[in-house]
Amino acid sequence: MSQAELISACLKNDKTAKKQFFETYFSKLSYISLRYSKNAAQSEQVVLHGFAHVLSIIGQFKSQNTLSFDEFVKKEFISFVVKYIKNIRNEYYVASTVKAVEYKEKTYDLFLDSKFIDLKNVDQEVLLKSIQELVPSQRLVFNLHVIDNYALSEASELLDTSEQSVKSNLEKARFNLQKTIEKNLKLSNNEQPV
Repeated sequence: MSQAELISACLKNDKTAKKQFFETYFSKLSYISLRYSKNAAQSEQVVLHGFAHVLSIIGQFKSQNTLSFDEFVKKEFISFVVKYIKNIRNEYYVASTVKAVEYKEKTYDLFLDSKFIDLKNVDQEVLLKSIQELVPSQRLVFNLHVIDNYALSEASELLDTSEQSVKSNLEKARFNLQKTIEKNLKLSNNEQPV
């Protein structure tokens, strides 16, 4: 079935087309969902609701020709995931985990006493687990800006917050991710985390 036929059949509520759509995009969207969610259980909920959302607006693809169908599906799915996680109020509005510490000598090195970790060389499972451990606001900003290449202004618009808040959460996310990766790498190597 061609892409145009798939879209047309999905609009007609064809079960075979919906199944093909699900099978085509499941692995890609599941991984996106895992990155944005705090755990696998939340990710499963997000994927199911996200697929339903994308299928409900699939007709909008024909009216906007600036994106490929794959890009459209990914963009709409990410937009849904962000809104879904933001709506979990008891989870999203969590105080930052960055603690202010006074040093006798002023230093502006966020990664004091730690080696810098290149994210491209970190095992995917360790990286995913570490991203999931970020507080939701930091996890959303990190995923949007660093992984999915949204501009800070686009991320702030999607999150319905100021660009300064996005920048702040991004810096906190980078700091906390660095520390969490160090901890998870030690755990994966059966070392005792500090």
